[in-house]
Amino acid sequence: MQFIINGLITGLLYSLLAIGFALVYNTTKVFHIAAAGIYVFAAYMFWWLSGYMPLCLAGGISLLLSMGLNYSIDLLVYQPLKRKKASNNIALVSSIGVMTIIVNLLALFFGNEPKSVSSTFNAVYDVGLFSLSQPQLIQVGCSLVLIIGFIVFFLRSQTGLKIKAISEDELLFAGLGYNSRRIRAFAFLLGGFFIAAASCLNVVEVGMDVNMGMNVLITAIVAMIIGGTGKIEACVLGGLTLGLIQSLVLIHFSTSWQNAITFILLLAFLFIRPQGLAGYKQRTV
Repeated sequence: MQFIINGLITGLLYSLLAIGFALVYNTTKVFHIAAAGIYVFAAYMFWWLSGYMPLCLAGGISLLLSMGLNYSIDLLVYQPLKRKKASNNIALVSSIGVMTIIVNLLALFFGNEPKSVSSTFNAVYDVGLFSLSQPQLIQVGCSLVLIIGFIVFFLRSQTGLKIKAISEDELLFAGLGYNSRRIRAFAFLLGGFFIAAASCLNVVEVGMDVNMGMNVLITAIVAMIIGGTGKIEACVLGGLTLGLIQSLVLIHFSTSWQNAITFILLLAFLFIRPQGLAGYKQRTV
């Protein structure tokens, strides 16, 4: 039971990061590898600011800074490439370059040593057959509020419908008179928010280092694919599934098998059900 609970909590964090990545990918079709840099940036801003102010305020400012950085990447890198009609492969390489720059700048200013956020949330609560720490309770509470709020917003609001529309066909969306640049900007801002939220919630419990972003992002991308690439809300299903399977693997194998299981699961879905758990087959035109 403890492994199941831990897996579901980890899956919630994967879901947040997968939503942040999917917002950018589905809206712009750019494989936003720089999200790994945003993830690390948010963690280090949270750690640094927490030394001068309460954790809640440090987390809020980290979210705002990460949103601004994510949008700046689009403004300064992706949009100029789009105006030059560069291919998505060039945007991908540029995104990797941006991630590398962010990570190395953070290492330059803060060092390569692992760090942890000082916290007074150290209590552990026994709940029947399993235990929950205070950081885990915070992760569950915040993740559920953010995920439920996002799903309601995405499925019910006009902006959510516009994000779905631009994901289907940006040219048609712009041709109908809608402002595609505004929706694109909103997707990057909201994506940065979810990426930073996943990072801050994670490092409260496990700490951080400058090289953690890429591994977590790859797992979140796999969660997005498992859930269903065309549906942003399906990231939650993919994240919970992947987190649960990874946790159950620890019962019989070591932690080194977690990444292997992640990619085995990815290959299985690509061969058997490429549209994901909640996705649907799309006709190629």
